[in-house]
Amino acid sequence: MNFDVDLIVRSFPLLLMGAGVTVQITALSVGFGLLIGMFVGIARLAKLTPLRLAAAVYVDFIRGTPLLVQIFIIYFALPMILGTRIDPFVAAITACSINSGAYVAEIFRGGIQSIDKGQMEAGRSLGMSWGQTMRYVILPQAFKRIIPPLGNEFIAMLKDSSLVSVIGFEELTRRGQLIIARTYGSFEIWMAVAFIYLIMTLTISRLVNYLERRYKIDDKH
Repeated sequence: MNFDVDLIVRSFPLLLMGAGVTVQITALSVGFGLLIGMFVGIARLAKLTPLRLAAAVYVDFIRGTPLLVQIFIIYFALPMILGTRIDPFVAAITACSINSGAYVAEIFRGGIQSIDKGQMEAGRSLGMSWGQTMRYVILPQAFKRIIPPLGNEFIAMLKDSSLVSVIGFEELTRRGQLIIARTYGSFEIWMAVAFIYLIMTLTISRLVNYLERRYKIDDKH
């Protein structure tokens, strides 16, 4: 079997464009997931039972069902209810954000619970409201502690975003499929796609390690 290096070189610009779309989907999804996860994570710790139960149902449902099924629900089932077609990009971002939000919620919940309860009592004793104490005292400390699991969530979403290729969205995996359909260079293209994913995940991993060390140094000062 001949390994066609020229095919990889010729296909590289298209694959890089797909990789850019993959990073875009991941960044937007985890960004929206952070917002969703922060509010749901706080709701999971609320004293109001209906709010706590609603947050628990959301987290359990999303974490208990495959992302692929969630993508199908958003792209194929939801338009039947709304009576209008959903753009593949919007469907991809929506499904991935909702999925990421459930995992980030548990990360936030764990981070908040890791902060000593005395911090909340100290904030309240200084005249701060519950919300102010959470915003200015608890969340900044919790955020430093959840950087590693957030990095893992980003890497996991980067790889899982390949599932949006099933609705025809041309991210890295879909670009690879289209090139293979035209050139039949299955082995070369899939190896190239795998290495591009590997480079992206290793880069993110190093960035997370840097941020983790940076915050540890800042805490010592």
